[in-house]
Amino acid sequence: MSALLVRPEKFTNRIESFGYEYLSFEVRKLAAGREYAAETGANELAIVVLGGVCSVATALQAWPRIGARSSVFDGLPYTLYLPVSTAFSITADTDSDLAFCYCRAEERHPARLVTPDEVRVEIRGGGNATRQIHHMLSPQFPAHRLLVVEVFTPAGNWSSYPPHKHDVHNPPAEVDLEEIYYYRVDRPEGYAIQRVYTADRRIDETLTVRGGELVLIPEGYHPVVAAHGYNVYYLNALAGSARSMAASDDPDYAWVRDTWREQDPRLPMVKR
Repeated sequence: MSALLVRPEKFTNRIESFGYEYLSFEVRKLAAGREYAAETGANELAIVVLGGVCSVATALQAWPRIGARSSVFDGLPYTLYLPVSTAFSITADTDSDLAFCYCRAEERHPARLVTPDEVRVEIRGGGNATRQIHHMLSPQFPAHRLLVVEVFTPAGNWSSYPPHKHDVHNPPAEVDLEEIYYYRVDRPEGYAIQRVYTADRRIDETLTVRGGELVLIPEGYHPVVAAHGYNVYYLNALAGSARSMAASDDPDYAWVRDTWREQDPRLPMVKR
């Protein structure tokens, strides 16, 4: 199996760094009434409520009953940002499905809840490369390094297309970012295909990814396609040399942007 494709057991109920310098990741499901407590340590943290309702408390603040969607395909997210050196506890008000996006940080920024009303929804691309993006921790969000978005790709569509990369620090055109893609699919037998490659083909892999799996993007271009008949979700966490999403297209495929005349009418797939 490719080292870039990570099975759920590697990061379920445990924090895994995957050898990255900045990013770590964990998923955790809590049954209603169960509690979980941890500390951010040397990391800033974004807790993304994938499904369910939970309450979170620190020594300074409390956020009761955050979350509204039953699954990622059922609405916009609640995302709670916590700074470094913060102890926190979570109580599941209903069965809760949570993603923990950790990032090493040296700056301390205030804790903040990003509600669905604050999430910027973008319909990006065109034709069968149209997708829906939810911006939760954007470059303008007050954090040190961590960036978080989620993306919905309708069945049969391409995403992260034209293929782009962000592995060179050359602002403002491009910055060097680590990235993870954490996947969910709207039916259990569904899948996505993700390619990860560099221009010199030192990396050149094509991965079949199922719901609950994760793909590492240490460098290179990384387009995605959703299998026909299956809607695909992925959560992106990014961090690196600057708080920017700046990326560069693969010059072999950048021309396709000029062919887009209209966007896929199936989007937005998820509404407020």
